Amino acid sequence: MNGLMGTQPLTVRTIFDRLRTVYGDNAVVDALPEGTTRTTYAALADRVLRLVTVLQDLGVRPGDRVASFAHNTSRHVELYYAVPLAGAVLHMVNIRLHDDQLEHVVADAGDTVLLVDDDLVPRLAGLALPSVTTYLRLGKGDTPGLDGILDVEDLLADAQPAAELPELTEDMACGMCHTSGTTGMPKAVVYSHRSTFLHALTACTVDALGLSEAERVLPVVPLFHACGWGLPYAAPLTGAELVLAGSDTSPANLARVIAEEQVTWAAGVPTIWTGLLPLAGDLPSLQTIGIGGSATPPALLEAYDRLGITILQIWGMTETSPVAATSRPRRRHAGLSEQALREVRAKTGTVFAGLEGRIVAADGTPLPWDGESVGELQCRGPWVATDYWGGAPEKFQDGWLRTGDMAVMERDGYFRIVDRAKDLVKSGGEWISSVELEGACLAHPAVREAAVVAVTSRRWDERPVVVAALVPGAALTLAELRAFLTGRVARWWLPDELVLVEDVAKTSVGKYDKKVLRARLADLVLP
Repeated sequence: MNGLMGTQPLTVRTIFDRLRTVYGDNAVVDALPEGTTRTTYAALADRVLRLVTVLQDLGVRPGDRVASFAHNTSRHVELYYAVPLAGAVLHMVNIRLHDDQLEHVVADAGDTVLLVDDDLVPRLAGLALPSVTTYLRLGKGDTPGLDGILDVEDLLADAQPAAELPELTEDMACGMCHTSGTTGMPKAVVYSHRSTFLHALTACTVDALGLSEAERVLPVVPLFHACGWGLPYAAPLTGAELVLAGSDTSPANLARVIAEEQVTWAAGVPTIWTGLLPLAGDLPSLQTIGIGGSATPPALLEAYDRLGITILQIWGMTETSPVAATSRPRRRHAGLSEQALREVRAKTGTVFAGLEGRIVAADGTPLPWDGESVGELQCRGPWVATDYWGGAPEKFQDGWLRTGDMAVMERDGYFRIVDRAKDLVKSGGEWISSVELEGACLAHPAVREAAVVAVTSRRWDERPVVVAALVPGAALTLAELRAFLTGRVARWWLPDELVLVEDVAKTSVGKYDKKVLRARLADLVLP
């Protein structure tokens, strides 16, 4: 016996149709240093449909890959809809990749059309991108560097909105995003229309991101990274307004944008919010900060609590569309002290409804949810990758994604990521969590940034070294740091070296680049 329910496909068009009708009067705001413009969702939808016509006139057909190389603006958001509505696949290219990585990801995807912000045109000049036959300039400008580049605004002015759109099915690819490539060349994750819709729908729920029409959402996370955490789809699905700040993520500019546009909900990596903290007391509209990419330092969580701003710990990967868990206290946590509740919120949280999570031993055996056993976190579900474009079977186990995160799972599925498997420090046969030690270091008032890496030790196999950047005018010695950490972490966790730098090296998406740090310290051997 079958159910008697509708079978309309779950696609990006479902989100688009709601955006332009139910929430047509709501807006996307480009709050850029050179000026602020508002585009209603209805007006954005009209531009999207004309852009579909432009793409079709250029020969783009269903299944073709179309690349974006752009900042956080409404023009980029338009591509999130126009390319999938044309039946093509939007490939969000990370503008911070090295030249060889850029050439690799474009060739790997087989991009035929590439849309680029005017100021980024020189970045592509001289690169070998043989699959690209057409370059389109986003926005106004005339920056040289690419011969034969076309101006999107000129093409849009002459285009009519597409009257008929290709028929879309749920399993068609709609997006492609490469991993950040911290080891080896980036690998491509391919999203389907179904996975994109289900991720957006679930992300909006109260126990997930909790988005609604009342919110004004500022994605500080780049739209080229992991689908901008899905916010270009999730926010419009509920009518939440998007506020975009372009390329300037300095604390001063973000504070300006939040204040002027009355942003209520923002998202980005911890280093962004560490920088904003001194200015955050003057931002009364800001209620929630979603933090992902790495664990939230407890000291940062406490500092924003004092300002009445809630930090929501978010976990996910490019492979999980990307948001897969949030740390919202459960019913059993009611009655905990403020400090104990903060410790709960600093954990990773619970995987979203519709997904499954487990931890496994090195041999692949599932481990118990006992709050003590440490194993690799694995995940599966309708918006979790089952393979990479081009294939990488070693990253999957019986349909489960091997995340590379080491975690502890409590009896009801509330979990805590201990560390990346490759970042754990094995000292004397015992594991030291670089994540937890970094959080403890960041509680020191002199420390602005802190990353912990393992260095070879003749006696203990490995020992932790702290690479830190200090607040302006501050000073810190290893002895002072060890004294501060005593009582905060186990004694055998205390670092053996402190390396001071102006800024801790970061990846293209703002995480600490431990590959670079390990290379820098490769010749250091401790007793």
